[in-house]
Amino acid sequence: MGFMDQLKGMLSGQPGEAGAPAGMLGDLLKLVNDPQSGGLAGLIQKFNEKGLGDLMSSWISTGKNLPISADQIKNALGSDTIKDLAAKFNLGEHDASKSLADLLPQLIDKLTPDGSVPHQDSLSQGIDMIRKKLLGG
Repeated sequence: MGFMDQLKGMLSGQPGEAGAPAGMLGDLLKLVNDPQSGGLAGLIQKFNEKGLGDLMSSWISTGKNLPISADQIKNALGSDTIKDLAAKFNLGEHDASKSLADLLPQLIDKLTPDGSVPHQDSLSQGIDMIRKKLLGG
């Protein structure tokens, strides 16, 4: 199953690949697009502040994506975010972190295909386009 198929299944409520729960991608898209937290730029800043900027940079660039561990995701996003997602999807915190560690690099990579961070308006349009393309509406 390719990443776009995985995205489609997760947005449409079908079980995802590698144990990632259905619906988690929608929450991840909201996080990347949330103007209150600064959207993708805010997420990049969080990673930089936690010493994980090199990982985020690899996902944005056109080169190979560096892996991130469940612990690093928890450190970058914060315990509260992980706890909320774990509770929402009836997962343990480690499983929620692991799912995010699998999905986030791929999502950031797909949202930055030319190796640069799009303006927030362009990012929002890209996310809307992904949803429409995968859900057909």
